[in-house]
Amino acid sequence: MNILIIGAHGQIARVATPLFLAHPEVRLTLFLRRAARLRDAGPGDRVRVVEGDATDEAALAAARAEQDAVYVNLAGDLPRQAHAIVAAMKATGVRRLVFISSMGVYDEVPGERHGSILDPYREATRIVETSGLDYTIVRPAWLNDRDEVSYGTTRKGEPFANAQATVSRKSVADLVVGAVIDGEGLSESLGVHAA
Repeated sequence: MNILIIGAHGQIARVATPLFLAHPEVRLTLFLRRAARLRDAGPGDRVRVVEGDATDEAALAAARAEQDAVYVNLAGDLPRQAHAIVAAMKATGVRRLVFISSMGVYDEVPGERHGSILDPYREATRIVETSGLDYTIVRPAWLNDRDEVSYGTTRKGEPFANAQATVSRKSVADLVVGAVIDGEGLSESLGVHAA
């Protein structure tokens, strides 16, 4: 299975990479703006590092050659990035997309209104949901660096559970790997919270 990770230097992506590589059938293409940041990304026969910008459709399409799935872990101009990623996926025929967003994009956190700070995440989430691709949107709670996998999920339309507690990046990475490899959460938007 060939998997493209866009934003491969992101904190969750760096935790997910060895979890993906624990599956011997997986080969990764790690896409990021400055490739030098990933010096020892993994075995050379299973990991390829590609430097590029997530708003460059041509670079994205080239990196997507012969990929089975795409996992996106970005910050910045998320709507522009989401548009470019969806367009490049459609151009290359890649259907499976796992996209990291944020809790609160549906105002689903009880007692919280995050306002305009989440607008880029809301717009990117809308772009992915209406893309026609086989997507899973992952909306994590506040994050920590504990070495544990312990989490629960909520679906779009449900109140976000346990939003004040932090969830480990390893837990979110575990969900991402399951979504990509096993197809968990297909056509769903999953909130990820501490168990």
